[in-house]
Parts: sequence; C-alpha cells; structure tokens
Amino acid sequence: MKPQPVELGRIHRDSRMSYFSLPVIALVGRPNVGKSTLFNVLTRSRDALVADEPGLTRDRQYGRGQLGQRPFLVVDTGGLSDDRGGIHSLVTRQAWVALEEADAALFLVDARSGVTAADENIAERLRGSGKRIHLVVNKTDGLDQEIASADFHHLGLTPPWPISASHKRGIQELLRKVLDELPWGPEERGDSKPAAISIAIVGRPNVGKSTLVNRMLGEERVLAFDRPGTTRDSIFVPFEKGGKAYVLIDTAGIRRRARVSAGLEKFSVIKALQAMENANVVIMVLDARDGVTDQDAHLLGYVLEAGRALVIAANKWDGLEATQRQRVRDEFARRIGFIDFAPVRFISALHGSGVGGLFSVIDHAWESASRRLATSALTRVLEDAVAAHPPPVVRGRRIKLRYAHQGGQNPPIVVIHGSQTEAVPDSYGRYLAKTFRQAFQLDGTPVKVEFRTGGNPYEGRRNRLTPRQHKRRKRLIRHARKS
Repeated sequence: MKPQPVELGRIHRDSRMSYFSLPVIALVGRPNVGKSTLFNVLTRSRDALVADEPGLTRDRQYGRGQLGQRPFLVVDTGGLSDDRGGIHSLVTRQAWVALEEADAALFLVDARSGVTAADENIAERLRGSGKRIHLVVNKTDGLDQEIASADFHHLGLTPPWPISASHKRGIQELLRKVLDELPWGPEERGDSKPAAISIAIVGRPNVGKSTLVNRMLGEERVLAFDRPGTTRDSIFVPFEKGGKAYVLIDTAGIRRRARVSAGLEKFSVIKALQAMENANVVIMVLDARDGVTDQDAHLLGYVLEAGRALVIAANKWDGLEATQRQRVRDEFARRIGFIDFAPVRFISALHGSGVGGLFSVIDHAWESASRRLATSALTRVLEDAVAAHPPPVVRGRRIKLRYAHQGGQNPPIVVIHGSQTEAVPDSYGRYLAKTFRQAFQLDGTPVKVEFRTGGNPYEGRRNRLTPRQHKRRKRLIRHARKS
C-alpha cells in the first residue's frame, strides 16, 4: 500500500508567500549554461557549486538577493534534459516544479554554443507556461553582443539579453528590468515575521536524509534516489508550519575521508559542514539497521564541536523486530552517551511514523539554545552545585567559584568567576555543565562552561590613592624611618 503523506510544512505558493512574500526568480536552461554562476552573483554568495562539469546542480537551490532596497528570492535548478530515465528525469521534474513556484524565470542559453535543439524544446514549453520568461544569453564576454544574441530571436521569447555571469556584466540592468515587472510584497514593505529556524539534516550517505526532508515538507521537494551520493550540494528549503517559519537544509552525505576521492564530493562535504555550523538546530539521521557506526560517532563529534542544538533521528525503525530494536537502544546508550543532552527519536521517513513529533522537539531544542539566563539564577545554581560537590584542593588551597553569568547563546555559555579556576579538572567542568542544563531544562543543546580567574585585589591599589592619601602615606614613612 502506498504510504500516505504526513500533513506537515508546505512550500506551495500560498503558504510560502504568507511568510516570505518576496518575488521569486527561477534560473532554467540546459546543463552547463552558467545558471549556478549567475545564482552566486545574484545572491552574492558561493552557495551553488560551480565547476566545468555538466549536470552538477541536481536539486533546486534557494538564495536571497537584493537590488538596492528590493529583496528577492532566486532559485537555481538542475539542467533540463531530454533523458527520460534515471536521475536525469528527476532533475528535470525538479526544474519544472521550480518554474511553477516562481514569479519570473531567466532562461539561460550559451552564446558560444548558439541555438541548440534542447534550447528550442525548452523554449517551446516555456512559451506555454504562462510565466514571465526572460531570455538571457550568457558567456558573451569577448564577443560582439548583438551578433551573439541575433540567432536567439527566433526562439519566440523576449528580446535576448546578453550578459557575462562569470564577469558580472549586464546582470544589474537585467535584474532591474525583471523586478520592475513584479509587484512588491508585504515583507518588502517591512511587514515581516521573525527569522526562520534553520534546521540542517546531516548524516552518512543513503540514510534517508532527503526522504526525511520530503516527509517533513509533505511533498517531493528534493531528490530521493536509491543510490548514495544523490545529494551533492546543501539544499535550502524555506517553508512554514503551524504559523512558524523554518528553513530545512538537506546536506550531502558525509563519509569517511579515505572514501572521499572526487574533488566535487570533497567540496560537498565541506558545504555540509558549513551548513551545520550555520544552522540553529541539527537533525542527525542514523540508519537504525546499522546502529551507530564509527562514522556516525565521528560526525556527532563535529556537531558537538560546533555547539549546535541537536536532535537524533534513528531512521528505518519500522522494519526492525522487537529484539533488534532493543539491541539498537542499548547500542545508542553505549556509543553516544557523550551527547546525553540530545533527544533521540525513532522514525520512518518513508512511511511517516514519528516524523510529525520532530517539530516540537526542534522548537524546544532551539528555545533552550537561545534562552537568556539571569545572573542571579546562574549564581544560585552554582552555589548549590559547589555545596553538593565541592571542587578539589590544589596545592593545599581549595578552588573557589564565586559567581556565574551568561556569556553567549546557541549554545548557552556560562562564565564562572573565581580563584585558581585554571586548575579546575575537565570532569568538574562537565559536572557543572550538566548541572546547569538540568536545572534550567536545557534539552537538546550542549552547555559550555568557561572559567575566569580574578586578579589580585591589592594589585594597583597605590594607583587608586588620592593625592592627600599619598602625602599622608609619605609622612608616615618618614616618621617611621626617623624613629
């Protein structure tokens, strides 16, 4: 029986516009015409992978750009292809879905290749889409622009607009023309909602990350193909659920360094780690059938170092028998005890079981990571912790911890002031971090503890004496010498 979708977040036109309300511009065209290069120019980023290899972009990638006071969303798509089999057909379908979401589209062609049969086929379908289509002739650097554009007039679209994405020529004028035809939305007028919670989905290849993203969104948004390495780039998906704004980040699968050979895959891993660093909450997807592998533990170490709020999703749980499930639970307790702050949820991304409850866990983890903690409350918890378990004695003197205050958020940082704090053992620091986390119910986020040793209270005291006190001190010294 075909699994029924879970009604969760949506990025269909109406729900997405209720939050973002920005004009959406899609970049379409056959492979290797410069769409990803133009995407990076428009968003002033390097979010889309660029290399001299056709078919590099597979999913649609969102980015935010701005021209003067006018913000907009731009969507990079995979190259449109006539291949009806395998992953290429999925890439093509994703590109046409992006066109349906968009307010306008830039149809990129290659000036150096001239008009191809693929260009003509794409143009024919674009003419019937009902969208605002702008024909953009890329790679005109070093060419006569009028001559290079002349052959593309017969495609029957808008007059060709020559640009050079790699040299950033002609783009600002094109963008101004495109945006002038689109209405302003509520967010552009300043009527915006709070910032979205960004959620990075990370894990080894083929553990079900893209399937989980699609299930959380309630639609087939990113490619879910039964082959490791389908996702190469970090795919950003803005959407709304229950009146709250989120951005899901589907990342490339991270495998052991020895198995990462191709240069493009190495760069994909770097972008996955960058996405994790920039996320508010990380969902670490594990394959419950495999338990916790060494690579899973290594990747969890990355998340811990980044200090991100964390939720662990054990996927493919539905196919396990009772004895297997107990074995997995025991292994989780043994292998990932060092991240006891992270809630573990057992799910099936394919069938949807357990997925609906992830959002409440995500919201609580982010609330914990971003909470403000009062100095008085932190100091009171510190005093109780020290009374229950005093710090050790160093060189005959006990370490003194006087007061605590918050030094940062995401993750929460607690700064503790005292004397001889440089001698505090790591084990005692972990004890205090766990105490603060439990006292304030900071579930789903690590707590970092930093120690500060105060200076000598008598140091510099002479410099704080008033002129009269200095004179009196000199008289006392002279009198002591005479006597």
